[in-house]
Amino acid sequence: MTVQIWNLSTMNSTTIKKQQQDVMGFLAANKIEFEECDIAANEANRKWMRENIPEESRPATGNPLPPQIFNESKYCGNYEAFFDAREDNAVYAFLGLTAPPGSKVSL
Repeated sequence: MTVQIWNLSTMNSTTIKKQQQDVMGFLAANKIEFEECDIAANEANRKWMRENIPEESRPATGNPLPPQIFNESKYCGNYEAFFDAREDNAVYAFLGLTAPPGSKVSL
């Protein structure tokens, strides 16, 4: 399974850029494989992301903003959900992954 981070490569929002970097930096530091999926450069990616975010996780108005996190086709959550899982030492559970032996971030 590969974790996918749905990002915007061309974004003026420094908040969104920082959130994207935060998620990818954490995954890289913890040797969690991930694939970056750019929704700015690829219309098919944008369409797939929007269609695969569950209705209850969509904003009341507008479109969901990146970063959005999936494990294959399973929606994990947005940045706020990732941040909460990281604070609770529950990132592996959030991502639907088995924690490596000896990890303090376990299921």
